[in-house]
Amino acid sequence: MIASLSGEVIELSPTSATIEVGGVGLTVWCAPATIQQLSLGQPARLQTHLIVRQDALTLFGFNTAADREAFVLVQTASGVGPKLALAILSVLDASELARAVAEENLALLCRVPGVGRKVAQRLVIELKDKLARLAQVAPAPGSPGGGLWQEQVSSGLVGLGYSSRDAEAAVAAVAELVEADPEIPVAALMRAALRRLAK
Repeated sequence: MIASLSGEVIELSPTSATIEVGGVGLTVWCAPATIQQLSLGQPARLQTHLIVRQDALTLFGFNTAADREAFVLVQTASGVGPKLALAILSVLDASELARAVAEENLALLCRVPGVGRKVAQRLVIELKDKLARLAQVAPAPGSPGGGLWQEQVSSGLVGLGYSSRDAEAAVAAVAELVEADPEIPVAALMRAALRRLAK
């Protein structure tokens, strides 16, 4: 199992990063909050989880071990695969997910693209005990950094399957959050934009 990797970021997209490790470029699929912490040409260290299938080896990367653990645990729920697990962690970090499940907050869980009421109920029933210890984990830091946040949020939304038009509307809708708090993390803006789109 590849549990973590460190190296130089040589490629970035809204949904993945390629990190060169020992002369080999490894593509890692990530949530937008993880992508926005990376910079081309800079060193990076990610917590990772490898999914092995007959036709592919797919590596997923996370800022924290707690997010990686949540990604693994969420997939133990019926009908939840890697793609949906990553979508869940694009909207809710590990601590927010654990709290939502503990509080049986189905409305919050249903804000994740692809999670309907039945899936949300399964998450609560099957994961309540497993996620309990992640509830106190602090979210990863990160700030918008000047005017780059709009591009990061928009690219992340498009990478999750939203149209450019919807992404731009969501970016405009959360701009007021940056005006109120210029230090708000991009990850928080991304989650707010996803929640607006889910309404």
